Amino acid sequence: MLFKKEDTASVTKEMVLDALRQIIDPDLHRDIVSLGMIKQLEIRDNDGEAAVSFTFELTTPACPVRDRFKSQAEAAVSAIPGVASVQVTMSANVRAAAPQSRQGQIELPNVKNVIAVGSGKGGVGKSTVAANLAVALGASGASVGLLDADVYGPSVPALMGAHDGVRAADKRLIPNEAHGVKLMSLGFMTEDNRPIIWRGPMVGQAVRQMLNDVEWGELDYLIVDLPPGTGDAPLTLIQSIPLSGVVVVTTPQDVALGIATKALSMFRNLKVPVLGIVENMSFFACPNCGHEHHIFAHGGGKDAATALNVPFLGEVPLEQRVRESGDDGAPIVGSAQDDGAAGAFRSIARKLAAQVSIRNSMAIPLAVR
Repeated sequence: MLFKKEDTASVTKEMVLDALRQIIDPDLHRDIVSLGMIKQLEIRDNDGEAAVSFTFELTTPACPVRDRFKSQAEAAVSAIPGVASVQVTMSANVRAAAPQSRQGQIELPNVKNVIAVGSGKGGVGKSTVAANLAVALGASGASVGLLDADVYGPSVPALMGAHDGVRAADKRLIPNEAHGVKLMSLGFMTEDNRPIIWRGPMVGQAVRQMLNDVEWGELDYLIVDLPPGTGDAPLTLIQSIPLSGVVVVTTPQDVALGIATKALSMFRNLKVPVLGIVENMSFFACPNCGHEHHIFAHGGGKDAATALNVPFLGEVPLEQRVRESGDDGAPIVGSAQDDGAAGAFRSIARKLAAQVSIRNSMAIPLAVR
């Protein structure tokens, strides 16, 4: 369609914003303009036609509808009479959680969101889930750290293939880095196979040092792998760390779900937002025939999430590749595979990032027209 030169002047920023207001964020349930996602809007004359450009700033680089948002924005603005071209630049700026004000909590002013990964019991793959979520979020473009606070059985160094020990500079600890994620673990400071026998206060002191004395830099997400259970150690940590929320990991069988439910109740009693439940070892898919075997039952995590009114982030199949990648120090989510466990972890990371964005965007005022 051809437009007269005078049509260009009739294309205004308000017309463009009105068109973009028709796009609703499916998680935040508000339009992208009132959420402040449209930045640097410009309209230029291009031989009598309007060339529109703007930046579409997402609340997380792990946004699951990134491509859909871009195509919707291009279509909405292109439909305005007089617009000849539309240039949309996609970016992301992770929003920070509301400041914590609990007495005695550690302050982490350069960390936007601290997300704990917990479980009611050991043996459910909590550390594997934490490592893969951290790598997935980092691969999306976010700045991510992973703190191994499971001091009784620190496994992050092995899972991430990082064994360099601890470095220091200017009286600050320098985190290791692997697979695009900054790492700190008590495992970097202890001898192999040496047991750690500490009570809660000693655990809290160690974790305070790994938070306060570490040069984390600017982080969008700090994933914290908590000790399992609901005892003294996890309780001390939860009360010490300014958590944005927690992810509860369980396996499908009734016993594990019952214990996970108790852990979830503990987090709620401590006023820690529950960001969702992950069902690990959900099923085994036969590599030969593809048939799903529900070794530990199936679907209990989703049922528990529904009953407890918390998000269900997803299920991870039981795969030999997950174990092999962990043994090799290369989390499976870093592979090129986009099916099975690798795809599941990526999907869960996107849903987790969306839950964080939802909580952090609840207090965003309507943008000025």
